[in-house]
Amino acid sequence: MQAQAVNLKKVRKMPILISLLLSGFIGMFSETALNVALSDLMKVLNITPSTAQWLTTVYLLTLGILVPISGLLIQRFTTRQLFIASLSFSIIGTFIAAMAPSFGFLLVARVVQAMGTALLLPLMFNTILVLFPPEKRGAAMGMIGLVIMVAPATGPTIAGLLIENLSWHWIFWLSLPFLVIALIFGILFMQNITKVTKPAIDWFSIVLSSIGFGGVVYGFSSAGEADGWNSVKVWIALVLGVAGLALFVWRQLTMKQPLMDLRAFKYPMFVVGLLMVFICMMVILSSMLILPLYLQNGQGYSAFKAGLVLLPGGLVNGLMSPLMGRLFDKFGPKWLVIPGLALTAAALWMFSDINAASTVAFIIVLHSLLMIGISMVFMPAQTNGINQLPQELYPHGTAIMNTLQQVAGAIGTALAVSILTSGTKSYLSGVKNPQDPVQALAGFTHGVQNAFIFAMALAIAGFVLGFFLKRVSIRHPQSGPMH
Repeated sequence: MQAQAVNLKKVRKMPILISLLLSGFIGMFSETALNVALSDLMKVLNITPSTAQWLTTVYLLTLGILVPISGLLIQRFTTRQLFIASLSFSIIGTFIAAMAPSFGFLLVARVVQAMGTALLLPLMFNTILVLFPPEKRGAAMGMIGLVIMVAPATGPTIAGLLIENLSWHWIFWLSLPFLVIALIFGILFMQNITKVTKPAIDWFSIVLSSIGFGGVVYGFSSAGEADGWNSVKVWIALVLGVAGLALFVWRQLTMKQPLMDLRAFKYPMFVVGLLMVFICMMVILSSMLILPLYLQNGQGYSAFKAGLVLLPGGLVNGLMSPLMGRLFDKFGPKWLVIPGLALTAAALWMFSDINAASTVAFIIVLHSLLMIGISMVFMPAQTNGINQLPQELYPHGTAIMNTLQQVAGAIGTALAVSILTSGTKSYLSGVKNPQDPVQALAGFTHGVQNAFIFAMALAIAGFVLGFFLKRVSIRHPQSGPMH
C-alpha cells in the first residue's frame, strides 16, 4: 500500500463503483431478506426458533472471523482477484441456498455467502479511500450508504411478497442473476488500484483473531436464544472471546508487521468515528429486530405488511445518505452528527411509548425520523474518522471499522432481545393471570418499550460523544495523482 500500482488519473472510477455497489446491494439484500423468512422456514423445515436463529448467527460469525483479516488480504491480492473471489463465493452460496432441500444445506450456503460479503465490504471501503481524495470522499461514501441502507429496507418487503406468492427459495433465485451481472461487469471493468506488498502471514494472529472476535460474536448472538444469559455456552464463548482478543491485541502491539495495525487507535478522530459507528450499528440493528417483532406479534401484521411499514424509513435513509455525504464534504461532520443523534434519541423516546393504539402512520413517521437521524451520523462519522489515517493504514482502518460493526450488531441484537424478554417477564410476574392473552400482549409491549429505552440511552451517549468531533483537514502525501 505504500505505492499505487496504477496512475489514478487513468482509472475509470464509475464502472468500478457500479460493480462494487451492485454486488454490495445484493449481498445486503439477501442477508436481511432471510430474516423475514425465518418464521416461514421454521414451519417448512420443521425447526425451532433457536435453530432458525443459527442462519443469522453463522452469517455474523463468519463475518466476525474473516473481516479482521481483510486488511492482510487487501495487501496480498489484487483488487480484481479479491472482487472476483468475493462474487464467486456469493454466487456459489446463493445457488446452494436457492437449491437447498434442508436446513443443513441452507446453513452451509449462509457460510459461503458470508465469505463473499466478508471480502466485499472492506474491499468496497478501501477502494473508495484510494480512488477519491479526502475532500470528495463524503459523496462517494454516501453512495455506499445508499446501498447499505436501501438493500435492508427493501429486503423484508420483497421477501414478504415472495413468501406469500412463491416460496423462500425465490429470495435467492431473485438475487442470483444480479450477482452474475455484477461479476461479469467487474471482470470487464474492475482495475487493480493498489500495489500488492505481500506482507508475511502470522498464523498465530489469525487464530487469536478468530477465537477473539468469533467468541464475542457467538457469545452475544447465542444470548438472544431461549436460555439467554443463563446459558453456559454463552459465558464460555464470551470468556474465550475476551481472552483471545486480549492476546490478539498484545500480539499486534509486539509485531513489526501486525495482522491488524492498531496504530490506527493513535488517531483521535478515528477513535471517535469508530465509537459513533459502533453506537449507530447497535441502535440500527436492535431497532430493526424489535420493530418487526412488535409489528408481527404485537400488532398482528403479516411479514409483508410489516415490511411495507418499514419500507419508507429505509428508503428515506438510503436516499439521504448521498445528500449527507455531500453536506459532509462541504461543512464537516459536527453539524450533521449532533443534530442527527438528537433526532435519533427523540424518535426512540417516542418509540418507547408504542402500544396497541399506535397507528401505522405514527410508526412510519417515527421510523422515518429515526432513519434520517442515523443517516446524519453514520457515514459522516465513519468518513471523518478514516480520513485522519495515513494511507498505509487504510486497509487496517477499514478492517477495524467493519469488524467492530459486526461485533456491535451481535451485541445490540443480543441486549435488545434480553431486555425485551426480561421486561416481558417482570411485567407478567406482577399480574394475577399471566396466561391471559391481553396481559401477555401488555407484557410483550412493556418489553418492547424497555428495548427502545435502551436504544435511546445509546443515542444519548453518542450525542455527548458528538461534541468531541472535529473536522479532519489532513492531506496525505499520495504517490498517485489523487489531488
